[in-house]
Parts: sequence; C-alpha cells; structure tokens
Amino acid sequence: MSATPVDLATSSDDGARPDGAGVTAASGPSNRPLVPSPVAEPGGPPAGPLLASLLAIAGGLAVWGAFPGRTAWWLAPIGVSLIWLALRGQRTGRAAWYGLLAGWAMFVPLLAWSGIYVGKLPWFALATLEALYVAAMGALSPWVWRLLSRRAGGAVVAVGLTGLWVAQEAARSRTPFGGFPWGRLAFSQADGPLLSTASIGGAPLVSATVALIAALIALAVAELVAARRSRSLPRPSGRAAGWAAAAVLVGVLPLAVPRPVEADREVRVAAVQGNVPEPGLEFNAERRAVLDNHARGTRRLADRVDQGAAPRPDVVIWPENSSDIDPKRNPDAAQVIQEAVDRIGVPVIVGTLFEEPTDHISNVSIVWGPSTPAPGPAARVPAGLGSHYVKRHPAPFGEYIPYRSFFRHFSDKVDLVRRDFVAGTASPVLDAGVVRLGDVICFEVAYDDLVRDGVRQGAELIVVQTNNATFGFTDESVQQLAMSRLRAVESGRAVVHISTVGVSGLIMPDGSLVERSEHFTAEVLQASLPVRHANTLATRVGAWPELVLAVLGGLLAAAGLRRRPARDTREPA
Repeated sequence: MSATPVDLATSSDDGARPDGAGVTAASGPSNRPLVPSPVAEPGGPPAGPLLASLLAIAGGLAVWGAFPGRTAWWLAPIGVSLIWLALRGQRTGRAAWYGLLAGWAMFVPLLAWSGIYVGKLPWFALATLEALYVAAMGALSPWVWRLLSRRAGGAVVAVGLTGLWVAQEAARSRTPFGGFPWGRLAFSQADGPLLSTASIGGAPLVSATVALIAALIALAVAELVAARRSRSLPRPSGRAAGWAAAAVLVGVLPLAVPRPVEADREVRVAAVQGNVPEPGLEFNAERRAVLDNHARGTRRLADRVDQGAAPRPDVVIWPENSSDIDPKRNPDAAQVIQEAVDRIGVPVIVGTLFEEPTDHISNVSIVWGPSTPAPGPAARVPAGLGSHYVKRHPAPFGEYIPYRSFFRHFSDKVDLVRRDFVAGTASPVLDAGVVRLGDVICFEVAYDDLVRDGVRQGAELIVVQTNNATFGFTDESVQQLAMSRLRAVESGRAVVHISTVGVSGLIMPDGSLVERSEHFTAEVLQASLPVRHANTLATRVGAWPELVLAVLGGLLAAAGLRRRPARDTREPA
C-alpha cells in the first residue's frame, strides 16, 4: 500500500505533531515501533566528560582557595556552583566520579599539612577518605537536578542540593572513628558576612548558606546556557536573572543578623605561647624545655605586672602539651608549674598529660591554683593541682591507632604513637574562680557538640588549647584559628585560642580578633574579654538544623530517583 503526504492542518490523526510540521503517514496503521528521543534534561544536556571533569576540578580547587591561608572566602560559593554544574544531568556512576575529582581537588591541597612529617601516603589516604563523601554526594546530586521542571521548580532543586552538601559534611564529621570535620564550608567563612548565621544554626547553617548560594548560581548559569542554545530564546532568560538576584539576596541577608558583644562583666585574660625548641614530630623530645618556656613566659608577665607595665590578669591560659611531663608523678615538673603560678598569683590552666590509666595516656587540662592567691575571686581556687578535664575526642592516628596491626602494613609511622590516649567522660567546664571555662583541646574545636556541651553546662568563656608544632609552618594553624572564630559567633562567647607555637588569638563573641600571635614565636597575649551568659539560638537548637537539612536533601534525592524524565516519542518521518 502506497503512502501519501498528509496535511496536518486538515488531518485528524492523533499521532500528528503539534508544531504543525509535515510528516509522512501511512494510510493504514503502522507496525513500526515508536523510537524514543534522548532524555530531555532540565536546563539542556549535561556537560560532556571533559567539561564536567574540568568543572569538578576547578570547583574543588576554588573551595580550597576559600580557606584561611588564601583569605578568599568568596571563592567557596563559586567553587561549589561549579561542582553542581559538573553533576547536573549526569548518570549516577559518572556523577560519583566527578564528585571524587572535586573532592580530591579540594582535600589534597587543604590537608597537605597532615603529611608534612609522616609522608605522602597517610596524607593522600586521608584526602581520599574525605573525597569519597563528596563522591557519594555527587552520585545523588543528579537525582535532585531531575526535579527541575515546571511542576517542582528551581527552588526545590536549590534546597535539595543544599541538603545533600550538609548531609555529606554531617556524615564525614561522624564517621569513621568519630569523623573528621576539617574542610566544612563554614570554616572558610571566618572573614565573610555569612559568619553571622552561625549564631542562628551553627556551623551547619553557615555551610548550608554557602551551598544554597552556589545552587542558585548554578541554576542561573543553567538557564543562561539553555537560553543561548534555544532558537526561540535568543536573549538570556529572565529566570537566570531571578536566580542570580536570589543568590545575592541570600548572601546579603546575613548582614542583618546581629553579633552581640555586650558583656555582663569582663575578665582579664593572659595566654602564654611559649614556643618549642623545634617543629616536627619530635617537638617535645626536650619536654622540660617546653615546660620551662611556658613557665618563663608567665614569670616575665608577673615582672611586668609588678613594674606596672601590665595589669594583673584574672586567669592565665597555657596551651595543650605545655607540660608533656605528668605533674602528678613528677615532683620536679609540679614544682616548676607551682613556682610560675605563685609568681603570677592567679589560677593557670595547664595543658599536660596524665600517664593513666595503666598502659595509656590522658590529654588533660588542669586548673592550677597559687599557694598565696592575689586578692579577689582567685582565692576561691584551691592551691596546686585542682579540677581537670580529659579530652573526650582523641584524634585517631594522632593520639591513638585503631587496628594498629592492620595499618602498620601501610606505614610504620603508626608506632610513633607508643601508647594510646583514652577518651574522657567528665564535663568540659572548669571553674577558674573568676570565670567558668568551657575547655576544648585541639581538634575538638571542629566538632559542634563538644563545644556546645560546655556552653550548655554554664561556660562563660571558651578556651581552645592546641599544639600545632607537629604541622610546621603550614596553614593548619590559621585554619584551626578560623574554627575558633566561628565558635565565638555560634556560642556568643569570647574565645581564648592558645597554641604552643601559634597562631594564637583572643577572640570577641562577634568573631573578631583582639590579639593575634605570629608563628613559632614566644608571646603573651592579653586582653579584657566579655563574660556573657545568654545562649544563642544555635546553642539552644543544637543539631536540629543539620538534621533537618540533611534529611530534606535525602528525601528530595529519593523523589528525583523515582521521577523519570519525560521522553518525547514519535514515529519517524
């Protein structure tokens, strides 16, 4: 049977194309199968393998560039937006690969300090572990992009992508071995306007704000690309301008969030950075020299007080490992500490080690009282070794080695940790007479709940005692200082961030630095810091913002998985 042209203007064939174009139709029913066209991806087709790889790598490098050491906090949303664009419309396997590329580009340079003395293998292993979480997020992201349709809209996509980013940060902050939160977007924003949101929803909300701005930028770019590819839309889409405006609005709104600094009263604080004989893993080979450095710095401060050149502090803070000699078991170390404390006449918070329990070590912070205290609240602190706090989150592979025999196959450096540290369980709040301190030791500052617990239990001032000697002249110290600045805004508390070697700082509740030390110097920082009791909204709501955003991201990804993009089926001409 011959085929004849059919005029669609007059034909009533249900299979006619609605755009009015002519086709060749059979005069009878056709047995030929319908041929589906390619899936119509929202915003146009996804980026090809080369472009997607370049976008992912560039995005990861840009996120790394936002962290302290480069002070380009504004690169964070730009970098994440490039990652979102690399993932848009990709198949799950490819998206996971692009996510891994982005994670490597971000974490390999960011964590370079971790391999400075232990070699490249542990450094790359840690970076890869962190990058795998970004890869998992990458695998889920295209499912959220599927929701970009007339029914759902870009706002749903932006919220879903934001939730996925928060979810991957939450997961790697808790797993494995208690997690490693380093590299959260929030920690790149200490100098940016988005830091204010920490007082509302903590570090998770700061990260979410960065990721949301990035998602809005990605939507704007996707609309522009789709508009330029469409013959019917020769000019940039108005929706692109709308998404760009929304990104600007989200970035500006935090400026309206206040950062209270008013004080119920003030406390005079001195923080002693004593320095070490040499940087590296053997920084404390001369343990007595490190102790003497901090005792000497305290005595010099006392001399200046006696000369009227400096006010007498209410409390003095020494850093983590300021005495790596157990003063409970070594009378000589206890005498050196007591003499320095008696000379200044006020309580000193000493970072030290207890050789207990049997065959283990405890990382400890002690309130050490003077034998004859200066008049005032210091008199309430008992003389000598008093209350103490044991670090609750020892660092895996730094303070204890999980599965030691297994990991020894990869590096003999695991045996540098001769005895494992144990985790404490007691309250982190220390009574220094004039002020109640929420103590945080080293990497604990990266964990939301460990800092929040002290504030909820009545801490009026946060103390972060750390030792950066093992990381040399790297950016690790300034990255950690940025975390303390975020914690100040998050908790509404002043923070004393003191290191053996720097960089140390005295921080106001709004995140600003009052005093800051240099790297590998002996210095004493002094300031009057506000004592506040009001809790921020972030302290009250705790982990709920993070949980809600993470669950929302997962639910929207699941909704995208269930949604199959519409396929345009037609009979070939």
